[in-house]
Formats: sequence, C-alpha cells, structure tokens
Amino acid sequence: MMFEIYGLLRSLMTVYIWIIIIASFLSFVRPDPNNPVVQALYRLTEPAFAFVRRKMPFVIISGIDLSPIVIIVGLQLIDIIVRNTLFG
Repeated sequence: MMFEIYGLLRSLMTVYIWIIIIASFLSFVRPDPNNPVVQALYRLTEPAFAFVRRKMPFVIISGIDLSPIVIIVGLQLIDIIVRNTLFG
C-alpha cells in the first residue's frame, strides 16, 4: 500500500516539475495571457512561485526569478527523503 502511495506521490511531483519547467520557458516567450493553457499554467504555478518569493526574497537576482529552481530542488529533496524513509 505504501509503495503505491509513494508511486502516486512521485508521479504527481514529476508532473508538477514539468509544469514548472513549461511555465518557466513560457515566461521568456510572453504568450497571450488570455490563452486557457497559459492561464491554467499560471494558476498552477504562481501560488508556489509567490510563496517562495515571499519567504526567500533573495531568489530574484538581477531581475531573474530563480523560484522555479528552488521549488524543483525542494520537490526533489522531498522525494529523496520519502524514498529513504520508506525503503531504508
């Protein structure tokens, strides 16, 4: 049972990491903000980005927002901790 939950958690984290990567690349292109896909990506990622920016204001360096990297590294650390806890 725990292995299935871990697999589901890992799959969700992987999907969210890809969403973060796509949203980050789209921020360089400046797509149409009225596009439903862009709006969905924004709704899925902006709360996490805003949280990191609020708690760690130093992640914006010379106008470059590094909050996506912080979130991805955090998710990877959570994955490692959970995996080591479950599998020893």
